[in-house]
Amino acid sequence: MSRLRLRVKEIAEEKGIDPTTLSYKAFMPVITIKAIYEDPYKNVFTDTLQKLAKALEVSIFDLMEEVPDEEQDKN
Repeated sequence: MSRLRLRVKEIAEEKGIDPTTLSYKAFMPVITIKAIYEDPYKNVFTDTLQKLAKALEVSIFDLMEEVPDEEQDKN
């Protein structure tokens, strides 16, 4: 089996975008951004992913990766 892992933090860092700026660009609370940064396996709504993808100027699919369960357990 596998799980979905969010790549929001990595993509934001690659683009030089800090959590506060991402919060502003995505029109969502910074606490939500920080929660996703701290737990990349966090369940989020599709509209949240859409806002983040738009703010980061990437596809919604770029924000996710499939990770085997054993790799997820290491984190």
